Parts: sequence; C-alpha cells; structure tokens
Amino acid sequence: MKGTLAQVRSYERGVRLLMVNQFAINLGFYMLMPYLAAHLAGPLGLAGWTVGLILGVRNFSQQGMFLIGGTLADRFGYKPMIIAGLVLRFAGFATLGLVDSVPALIAASAATGLAGALFNPATRAYLAADAGERRVEAFALFNVFYQAGILLGPLVGMVLTGVDFRLTCLVAAAVFAVLGVVQIRALPARRGNDAPDPEAGPRAGVLAQWRGILANRPFLLFSGAMVGSYLLTFQVYLALPLDVRRLVGEGPSGTAAVALLFAVSGLSTVLFQTRVTAWCRARMEPGQALARGLLVMASAFLPLAAAAALPVPGGGVGLWLQAAVPAALSALLLAVGTMIAYPFEMDTIVRLSGDRLVATHYGLYNTVCGVGIAVGNLLTGAALDAARAAGLSALPWLGLAGLGLGCAAALHALHRSGRLVPGPQGARAEAAAA
Repeated sequence: MKGTLAQVRSYERGVRLLMVNQFAINLGFYMLMPYLAAHLAGPLGLAGWTVGLILGVRNFSQQGMFLIGGTLADRFGYKPMIIAGLVLRFAGFATLGLVDSVPALIAASAATGLAGALFNPATRAYLAADAGERRVEAFALFNVFYQAGILLGPLVGMVLTGVDFRLTCLVAAAVFAVLGVVQIRALPARRGNDAPDPEAGPRAGVLAQWRGILANRPFLLFSGAMVGSYLLTFQVYLALPLDVRRLVGEGPSGTAAVALLFAVSGLSTVLFQTRVTAWCRARMEPGQALARGLLVMASAFLPLAAAAALPVPGGGVGLWLQAAVPAALSALLLAVGTMIAYPFEMDTIVRLSGDRLVATHYGLYNTVCGVGIAVGNLLTGAALDAARAAGLSALPWLGLAGLGLGCAAALHALHRSGRLVPGPQGARAEAAAA
C-alpha cells in the first residue's frame, strides 16, 4: 500500500485530487444506493413497480445523458462539470432523505443520475489530460480508489441505516457538499486540447462533432467489442448474488456469502491493481492486454458451470461452500480480468479520439456500454430463469463465457488489424478493410 501512495504522490495536484474525489464519490454513493430500494418499499410502503420506476429513472438519466455531459465538459471545461455534478448529487441525495412523495423522489433520483453523467466523463478526461504519457498507470491507481469507495461505502451505509435511513441520505449528501467546496477551492481549471482558438476560426457545432465521432469506425468497433466486458463484470451484482441466494436463501448465510463476493472483488483490486498493470505493461501491447483481460473474464463463469453439474447438498456447511466458493472464485477472476483490461481500456479511448473531444468520446462510450448492460441483464435474467426451469443450470454460465470469448476474439482482431492504433498504421488498416 505504501508503494501505491508513493505513486499517487508522484502526480500533479489535480490528478491526486481526482483520485481522492472518486473514492469519496463512490463512498457516498454506495453508502446510500444499496439500501434505497428497501427504504422505498419498507418505511415508505411504495409498490414494487414504483420502486423500480424510481431506480430506473436514476439509471436512465445517467446512461442516457453521458454523451451530453461529455459534450458540455469539452465545451465549457472539465472543472465546471465536475462541480456541477457534485452539487446536483448533493441536492438529489438530500432530497431522497427529506421527502416521501413519489414525484419528488423521481426528481431526486433523476438528479442523482444526471450528476453522474456530468462528472464521470469530465473526471476521466481531466485525468487523462493531466497524466499525459502516464495515463495507464494513472487509471490503474484511479481504479484502486474507485474500488476502495465501493468496498467501504456499503459498510458505512449499513451502520448509518441501522440508525435511520434519512441519516444515511444526509451524510451521503454532506460528502458531496464537502467535495464540491474542495473542488471549487483546490481543483485547477482544465480544458482539453480542443479548446477554442480565436485564430483558428469558429469551432464546429455539437452535431458536427457528434457526426465526426460516429464516423470514427475504430472507436465504434472498440466500443462494441468492450460492451461484453461491462455485462460480464456486472454479474457480480446480478447473476452471482442471485445464484448464491437461490442455494442458501435470504438469511444470514446468504448475506455472508454475497458479502464475500464483494469483499473478494474489491480487496483484490485495492491490493493488486497497480502490480497487475505494471506486469502487463512490461509484457504486452495494449490490445493484447485488452484481449487477455476479456479471456480471464470469460473463464470466470466456468467454476459456476462446473458447480451447476454437481449434486446440491441438503444443507449445512457443504451447501454454503457450494454456493459461496464457485461464486467467490468467479468474482475474483472477474476482478483480475478487469485489473488487466481497465487501464488500457481508458487509455485506448483517448488514443482513438486523437486526443480531441476526449470527454465526449468517454460520454458516448459510457452510453453504449450502459445500453449493453441494460439489454444484457434483461437477457441474462430471463436465461437464468428459463435454464433452471429446464434443468440446464450450467447453460447461462456457458453462454456468458462464450460472450467473453467472442469479445476477446473481436479485440484480438482489432489489435491485429491495427485499428486500436491511431495514426498511419490505423489509417492503413482502415484503407485495407475498405
């Protein structure tokens, strides 16, 4: 851990602040969001469809507005969008703790989602700009802080929610209020390399810029190939907990087994991300690291497929082990695959953008992946139900492994053809393909 902190101190103030900022953002978010549904359905007594609507509005307002948030960041600078997002999330979280009417809850949920759409692309573009040639290492460190916030947030939220959920909301809101003040005072202003130049004439309009990005075939192909990685890693929150609870139930045993999944995923990233990145960078090209990261993610579902073929113990320790061990191993392999791929993934987006309109590229990329997660989760949930009803419990896990294998093959093909390398080599590959 000392080595990680030493690496952080080697960066400029803006990069260091963004990493701490991301830890606090995830701390505040995850101390509240895992307990929101229970609050809405329990003390507030809302119907299930209403709870789903409120949560869905948050997700839609974030995923659907990423492109807008990235575009605004490229237009007006990264710092204003980061601050605007923090202020908006402060208002949204405080409102969730103070109101009980459905329209107000929907508005607050939309505000929290829009906040993420504003500061996420701006933060990543800012980090890429300030880190320069050290982008890969910077994004590896960023992921350490990101996962640390996810790991600690639910624990803090559990303690606060045990007192009062409204207290959780207000403390989470206070985290974002403090962050906003700190960013205003301490975060240096930063713009991308495409800031307006009076000598270069008027800047292209937003629609023209979007058309230019949509014409960037290597970037679109890369985005499509990476959608599967997000769907696979999301199964730590969907398919794996569902499978664990199916076997051991909703009681303390099930809760402990699910907590083990999150602990394995978060702790492994916090402890090993920088070492994995350094090892990969010394031995692989970015495209190779991306493809191999996806292969590891694909392999994560094989333990679950193998466990599905075993007879289910009647109860006791054997049942708990059969539920927890394959799922924990899958969570670990998903974390390792993400550790391998994530820093190179973030760097590749910058390279394919040509270092122009970086936040807008991040925004579109996040929107594409968000749509993929939504559609993929719907299909995954339906496949899990249908396979269990048909007595083919291993089939969905094999399908997810096949998806990861297909995405890895696509990334390998993009790497071999030069499409992940901007400049003359990538241009030659495009010409040859045409």
